[in-house]
Amino acid sequence: MSQSTVQSSVHFSADDNIPKLLRDCAAVNPGHVFCRSGDIALSYAELNARVNRLANGLARAGVRAQTRVAVMLSHHVDHALAYFALCKLGAVQVPVNVHLKGAVLEHVLTDSEPAFALADDVFAPALEPAAARVAGLRTIWRTAAGGGEFAQLRDDADTAEPAYEAHDADLRAILYTSGTSGPAKGVLMSDRMVRAAALGSSWIGSITPGSVLHFWDPIYHVFGSEVLVMALMQPITLAFVPRFSASGFWDEVERYRATHLHFVGGVLQLLLKQPPSPRDRAHTVRIAWGGGAPVEVWQAFEQRFGIPVREGYGMTETSSFSVVNLDGPIGSIGKAVDYFDVEIVGDDDVPLPHGSVGEIRVKAREPGTITEGYFRNPEKTRETLRNGWLYTGDLGRADAAGYLYFLGRKKDSVRRRGENISAWEVENVANGHPDVEESALIGVTNEFADEDLKLFVKLRPGASTFTPEAFVTWCEANMAKFQVPRFIALVDEFPKTPTQRIQKQSLSKRIDDCWDALAPARLTQA
Repeated sequence: MSQSTVQSSVHFSADDNIPKLLRDCAAVNPGHVFCRSGDIALSYAELNARVNRLANGLARAGVRAQTRVAVMLSHHVDHALAYFALCKLGAVQVPVNVHLKGAVLEHVLTDSEPAFALADDVFAPALEPAAARVAGLRTIWRTAAGGGEFAQLRDDADTAEPAYEAHDADLRAILYTSGTSGPAKGVLMSDRMVRAAALGSSWIGSITPGSVLHFWDPIYHVFGSEVLVMALMQPITLAFVPRFSASGFWDEVERYRATHLHFVGGVLQLLLKQPPSPRDRAHTVRIAWGGGAPVEVWQAFEQRFGIPVREGYGMTETSSFSVVNLDGPIGSIGKAVDYFDVEIVGDDDVPLPHGSVGEIRVKAREPGTITEGYFRNPEKTRETLRNGWLYTGDLGRADAAGYLYFLGRKKDSVRRRGENISAWEVENVANGHPDVEESALIGVTNEFADEDLKLFVKLRPGASTFTPEAFVTWCEANMAKFQVPRFIALVDEFPKTPTQRIQKQSLSKRIDDCWDALAPARLTQA
């Protein structure tokens, strides 16, 4: 079943690009405040001048058009300057998750082979060993106080526009997706894709001129970079905060008069866990927009805080949001944005009728809004892009009204005694247990060389009476028999991606380090 909100529309022009947006903002609306950070307020005109200084400094250091530059910076205004400066030079950014280390960080660098790296020196212990694996890589460090060589280049005397002429089709970034299985793949992201991501976010969030966005999203993720660009597409203001803090959130909202909250993963849950306060309703936030809101959390958040939740769905490969729910039923990810067709198809690639579960695939109505593929990975590119469609690897269904529902990863399923079991379905039920904060299901090989179910459980604080035996009994009452896990492993924390998805490839597949329903005396901390 194919879903799209509009049958024909044009939203992108070959004459537009990110550097042009910034220049136009500085010329037409120079005094508008692009961002605030603490006591700093940066106007469009000031932003453009500072970006030009850094771009010209980087050019003198040797950065050119198509030069690959790894960026491992924290969430601060200097990171925004670096983002736009590299755009103005035509360089290709390789955003680096600041939490990476070891083999995963080495993979990103050795796969992308950047010529330069811009990094905060706090990350030196992780970055230097990995950078040593890339011949000729030059790292430009920024100190904790905002100094170092980075500051020297940032404070270059030349405020003139760089000579490079940017284009709509320019490759802006190689964005490594932290998938739930296998090594990260470098998504090729064009200027048009970033602008499409910004447009989709502005739609789902009902973001309009004058909006103030509580901006915690890491710029190394597509969510962060698209918000930077969104703030050039219309006069809004970004309230930079170093990271998301549930305890400090309402203070930050009050300080900046924020109107919008972006959520991923457990952000809404964390706010719900805060003690009740008069500010639960006495605030300026109008919309919470993002992805990954379970129905019960969605309802509880709206009821407590009076803030509408806008759920969407997408991936870096499809310019972030490809599906948005503006007015549909709670629990739905919505319908396709104007410039995409979205279908639910079976294993034979034939569209399925409403109500049927199949793979979500996406097709561009406007060219250039879907990635051309993965950097130096033709095999994964061919696997993902077929016959004009991008196959997401995710399962979904559509209801009779055309609203789509996300049902988990297609490959995130287990076949047990002839039954295909959706990990998402088991986890969704398990997370409803009063002692369970979060869970993750994987398939493991049992002593009969057959696949069995192992559920990892993170308990809520104070769940002192939890026992695997009682939990499995509860599962038996709430799940189909074939869905009940045999193995239960307790964890203190889950390894997660930047968008707060659990990295299941990091979870133990052993069957002797956990509680076993067939040998209930065994219980260890995983």
